[in-house]
Amino acid sequence: MRKEYNYRYITAISLVSALGGLLFGYDWVVIGGAKPFYEQYFFIAGMPYLQGWAVSSALVGCIGGTFLSGFLSDRYGRKHLLILAAVLFTLSALGTGASSFFSTFILFRILGGLGIGLASNLSPVYIAEITPAPVRGKFVSINQLTIVIGILLAQVVNWLIAQPVPEGADGMYILHSWNGQTGWRWMFWAETVPASLFFILMWFVPESPRFLAKKQKNDRSFSILEKISGRENANRAMEEIRTSLKKDGHRVNFKALWFSSVVPVVIIGVVLAVFQQWCGINVIFMYAEEVFTAAGYSVSDMLFNIVITGSVNLIFTFVAMALVDKIGRKKLMLAGAGSLALIYTILGTFYAFGLQGWPLLLLVVLAIASYAMTLAPVTWVVLSEIFPNRVRGAAMAVSTFALWTANAILAYSFPAVNKAIHASGSFWLFAGISMAGFLFIRSRLVETKGKTLEQIEKELVQ
Repeated sequence: MRKEYNYRYITAISLVSALGGLLFGYDWVVIGGAKPFYEQYFFIAGMPYLQGWAVSSALVGCIGGTFLSGFLSDRYGRKHLLILAAVLFTLSALGTGASSFFSTFILFRILGGLGIGLASNLSPVYIAEITPAPVRGKFVSINQLTIVIGILLAQVVNWLIAQPVPEGADGMYILHSWNGQTGWRWMFWAETVPASLFFILMWFVPESPRFLAKKQKNDRSFSILEKISGRENANRAMEEIRTSLKKDGHRVNFKALWFSSVVPVVIIGVVLAVFQQWCGINVIFMYAEEVFTAAGYSVSDMLFNIVITGSVNLIFTFVAMALVDKIGRKKLMLAGAGSLALIYTILGTFYAFGLQGWPLLLLVVLAIASYAMTLAPVTWVVLSEIFPNRVRGAAMAVSTFALWTANAILAYSFPAVNKAIHASGSFWLFAGISMAGFLFIRSRLVETKGKTLEQIEKELVQ
């Protein structure tokens, strides 16, 4: 590492921006632990399509959030939209927990989804635009780390809040219990603490220097780059940014995404985003009840098992951060896709033969470990790197839009699909998707390790 880089400053502003990732992870996963309880409260247990709508409604908001970010981030910057995301997370947490009607519950879940859409799109882009090339992968992975921390935080909060459920307790018992009336509300209300912290701290971070240069605010852009990496590196970075922006000027709109030189890169981004969602891990987080119940676990055991999987997710995200700038992006993604295909094949076979208990939990843990050190963080790193400066906000929005659309389709359809082809068929399906992803990555993705954003642009955009 070069000594002139101000790593303390870079780390501080990266961590603040990455709080958007923590809230993304919490809001996305809290639904899984609350699910057995709010379903009884709203009388939707045993109704697959309403169950799917309860989970996927936030993802509909995600789609809207990424759509908004695409239009607004290249006009108004990354910082102010992340502040807006913090406001949306806070309102959603308060409103969801206070809901007495299913329609109100859905409305506030969608509002939270808007915040997820903004944060998931803009946090990694912001970090990529303020970090030096030699360590960009590690710093962008901070966003994934905070997502994982948010996931684990939601899982631990759910586990601590929920009172023990007796073995064999039916829906009526759960409905009239503290869990069914009040506990699930506190699971959502707990999010207001990190959301408020995110809102306050975002006012103290600078705007992206690349966005400022795009808006011809070169003095401010240079000042931030100089604070990050010193005068010499700042001069070099400003020259590269100016050269990149001269190709198509400073005005950015979605029409630029249809340029023949840009379309192939956007396709890569969209496919990688969809693959990250359809590789199967999200089902384990969003529908943990179904996955672990099919493996023979009770509701209380299920909540504890979720904490185990979240802890593994966190540990192996640290492994990914240590490897992403050493091994490289492409090798890690290939390893993740290939290992998931193998694990899912075995997992589906175990379900088909009726095996229950710890062997299934072990395979689930292995799948999460593989995902956490490969596809989970590296996909966001690659998406933040591969798009040209002039369309990065719009192109990232399109990819994130595809990501959340894929997630919403998966979340809404899984209860019905799982009912039709059972757990074994579901995991065999994910094994096939993982193998298809492996083949695509091997043939289309280039290595971006150690290259500046402008060097990557020259390589990908002819």
